[in-house]
Amino acid sequence: MVENIIRCKWSLSVIDLVKRGVDRPGAMVKSVEGLTTKVLNERLRKLVRFGIFERQEFAEVPPRVEYRLTSFGEKFTVLLDSIDALQNDLDANGR
Repeated sequence: MVENIIRCKWSLSVIDLVKRGVDRPGAMVKSVEGLTTKVLNERLRKLVRFGIFERQEFAEVPPRVEYRLTSFGEKFTVLLDSIDALQNDLDANGR
């Protein structure tokens, strides 16, 4: 699961968006150049299946769906932040 997410730039982008409060699919597509609705929906389904996101549907017209990090997802983002910090250290030291 971890390898599947870390290898996918779209999964990392979507996790970052939700972490920053962008929780609706339409806003996500508008926020990331090149991200298509098809790819986004695939990534969202996978992140929900892995237990990183939870999906909340609202009985409204038009229908509204939001995504948020689960408690596991919040722990997982700490891991991603640590990996990012390590990469920044490597970059700063010319490695």
